[in-house]
Amino acid sequence: MCRSHAAVRGLLREIVEAAGDVSVADMEAGLEHLSRGTPRHTDLVLSVVEPYYRSLETGARVVELARELGVARVHVVANKVRDEADREAVDRFCRARGVDLYAVVPHDAAVLESDRDGAALLDGAPGAPAVKALADLASRLLG
Repeated sequence: MCRSHAAVRGLLREIVEAAGDVSVADMEAGLEHLSRGTPRHTDLVLSVVEPYYRSLETGARVVELARELGVARVHVVANKVRDEADREAVDRFCRARGVDLYAVVPHDAAVLESDRDGAALLDGAPGAPAVKALADLASRLLG
């Protein structure tokens, strides 16, 4: 198991060095890849959380591990936010840990409908609120 993580870590390092400006790696949910140092050669980690206790606790550990690895920028993205109470819960979580709530993606029925239909969200609902929030996030990251 350790060899596979070392291979992924080395591959990420090579991609980052070769790609230039931007490389994106979508890691599986959980902490194992962080505890094994997989994203050591990245300059940004986005911890995607949902406004629920267990998700926020896992997000806190992601933030902590990324900082321990020396990742320069660590931000939180709140996903599936239904209302202001959800947003406030994530905001309190972020403030308590000294991390930036970088973006909020609303709970959006269009995401569920597109997934149920087996369609890409951009194809099925390009004007959906979640699409706009993700476009804004991408713009901030690239700008």
